[in-house]
Amino acid sequence: MWKNIALAALLVTPTIGIAQSPLKWVPSTAHMLPFETAPEGEGYFSIIEGKNGKLYVGTHANGVNAWLVEFDPSSGKMKVVVDCHKAIGKDIKGFGSQAKIHTRNNLGASGKIYFGTKQGYPNKDEKREDYPGGYPMVYDPATGETKVYPIPVKHHGINSITPDESRGIAYISTCADHRPGPGENSIFLILDLKTGKYRELIDTQHIYGFIVLDHLGRAYHPLLGGDIARYDPKTDKLERLKQTINGKPLAADSHLAEATSHPINWDATPDGKTLYCVPMSTNKLYSYDLTQTGPTLNGRDLGTLLPGAKSTDCRALCVGPTGEVWASVTEASPLGISLNHIVSFKSGDKAPRDRGPVSIQNPDYTPFTDAKGKPMPYHGGTFKTKEGVTTSRHMTLGVCQSKAGAVYVLMLQPYTVLEIKPDALK
Repeated sequence: MWKNIALAALLVTPTIGIAQSPLKWVPSTAHMLPFETAPEGEGYFSIIEGKNGKLYVGTHANGVNAWLVEFDPSSGKMKVVVDCHKAIGKDIKGFGSQAKIHTRNNLGASGKIYFGTKQGYPNKDEKREDYPGGYPMVYDPATGETKVYPIPVKHHGINSITPDESRGIAYISTCADHRPGPGENSIFLILDLKTGKYRELIDTQHIYGFIVLDHLGRAYHPLLGGDIARYDPKTDKLERLKQTINGKPLAADSHLAEATSHPINWDATPDGKTLYCVPMSTNKLYSYDLTQTGPTLNGRDLGTLLPGAKSTDCRALCVGPTGEVWASVTEASPLGISLNHIVSFKSGDKAPRDRGPVSIQNPDYTPFTDAKGKPMPYHGGTFKTKEGVTTSRHMTLGVCQSKAGAVYVLMLQPYTVLEIKPDALK
């Protein structure tokens, strides 16, 4: 399903209005990931800063393998730190490969990086059952060692992994890549980090759900239809919460309660007291006070991400170290591209703030043609305006903010980290 969504966004872009005019560009510096780790130029949400100030990015090579790449902003250098097939001791090609790191990478209190592997795309001769299942993994930058946990659900990839090292557990969300509905589409589980054993909490039937923890250590996962699962490890109780926005039932255009599910971006503040949410196709930012009590989680509509935009795509949301929200949002534009904006929100703001579309200051950061002048494969993700400004042309899928204040966005084709330095965000 994700492949269909991605291809539609890559190949078809309606020509409708730009939200901000005249354009005030936000400059970025582009850093390409090693080509062999993402030969089709694709990647997902997998970017996080480690305690050492380096970034850890997951890659995708369909039918081949996936890698965790370390990027050092101070030097601009990248290196592979985890070869997923080498880590599990199996090198299966085709649909049986661990083709993606699709998880939002998470950081444990120990400084370890938590991520997981997922299936790619089958060809016409392959069956979904050819994929054995995904592996949760934990990489320790201090030692260079990777711990691999067993497959939690056969034939399912890993979509989310969130550690609670204080309790010796991690929460897992799987992905069967089936259409939403009954039949183990996405399982919410607990992983014992010491024994490697799993306990299933619920079949969420929700596509691409992220798991967050609150200030009490409770874990949240979206459910098909708009409810929210909340597990409390202190009481060992799983609750099914209703949700409202501004005290009212969920509106159809919020995409929070679709019967067929909808990708939803979640992230919580460092103190675990506020949850922020952006459904992929909803031009809105929502928040939830996680300290509230009762069987209903009442959310707030914080306002529009891109005022004036008639169509948006947001798959990249994070909460930074100080609690400020960052979103990489694309809108269809008359330029014929998905124009990427960086949007922020901090507590006390009246509405989300569109900082502007993101430009690339070093457009020749990698060769885009070979020695004969032919375009390099899967390198068509940049666009130059008639004014000579270079930007990205496709949707973006990952974002994180560093302790130093820089914001990093994952761009497609070629798979690239766009670095927006703090001075550009003032």
